[in-house]
Amino acid sequence: MIEHTETIFENTIRINSYDCDINGNWKPAAFFQHMTEAAHQHASRLGVGYPEMIQQNLSWVLTRLKIKFLRFPQIDEMITIRTWPKTIQQKLFFIRDFELIDNTGQLLAQASSAWLIININTRRLVPPRSIEFELPGLENRHGLNETLEKIDLEPDGEERLVAHAGYSSVDIVGHTNNSRYVEWICDAFPITTYQEQRLDWIQVNYNHEVLPGEKVSIRVKQVDNDGMWGIQGINTINQTVAFESALRWKEETTSR
Repeated sequence: MIEHTETIFENTIRINSYDCDINGNWKPAAFFQHMTEAAHQHASRLGVGYPEMIQQNLSWVLTRLKIKFLRFPQIDEMITIRTWPKTIQQKLFFIRDFELIDNTGQLLAQASSAWLIININTRRLVPPRSIEFELPGLENRHGLNETLEKIDLEPDGEERLVAHAGYSSVDIVGHTNNSRYVEWICDAFPITTYQEQRLDWIQVNYNHEVLPGEKVSIRVKQVDNDGMWGIQGINTINQTVAFESALRWKEETTSR
């Protein structure tokens, strides 16, 4: 079920079993997939969706997203994803926030994201001042009231896996989809971590696009003794930092 106003968009969905993990919890990548889908649907209703943008050789690109997990929904739950444009920061980033709520109205997660616009032919950034449209914004309404900063990690993490940008990884823009990076990040931790702990929050900064056929070295480093980890994805073809991520694990205290 989809509902929307001009500024706030809501989409109610059911949690499918194929998006859940060994604990029956919705996977982190599924959060990213459905939040970005809600953002795309809302953009379409605001007249700046994929068809309208592609006519101008433009595309939205997610560049940063941070999400705070309060509770992971499980199989067959009905949840609502709520999203709205917030503001423009640093004269470059379009900020969009999210709330995920269960069928009782309780918050499941809070998130904030930063988007850029690129020219799909040149792959260059297009500043907001060059765009001939205006989005509504709720600058004082926050999903996650945090500024999405750079993540600066030292390139000395342990390589946990090498991921390949094959057919299943690439989206309609022609590069690796944002949720695929989250899958790679999650695959860098053993199953036992998910059985003994749960994610408190994760931020992913997408630095350089990964194109079809390229490979990414996923490198992991523990930052402190309080559950903080840093993850880098290094493109093995050109040695650029494809993405950086920070996350925090918490001890699992709830019974299943």
